[in-house]
Amino acid sequence: VQLQASGGGLVQAGGSLRLSCAASGRTIRSYAMGWFRQAPGEEREFVAVISRTGGSTYLPDSVKGRFTISKNFAENTVYLQMNSLKPEDTAVYFCATANSAHFPPPTYDYWGQGTQVTVSS
Repeated sequence: VQLQASGGGLVQAGGSLRLSCAASGRTIRSYAMGWFRQAPGEEREFVAVISRTGGSTYLPDSVKGRFTISKNFAENTVYLQMNSLKPEDTAVYFCATANSAHFPPPTYDYWGQGTQVTVSS
């Protein structure tokens, strides 16, 4: 299983970015998919998760209302649309897939390499 994250970059506060996570070796229709982020010196933080079918999502309060997670089954890709970005959103963003019957999944088994998001004030 390989997860290729892309779409990061430098954006001003208030701007938007859309991250992509292209999966190979595993069909996203069969697994929950999540996004996490990690800022320098900080612990990894959960950002969003979407269920196998795409019918359910869960996001923490820190990004709820600003971020949206979605699946494109035809492209076997998960997206994270990030709007109203803040400097505190600056981090490396990782996508991951979970092989779990529970939602939100308690653990994730495969991780992508990460993409850098930098929000300037």
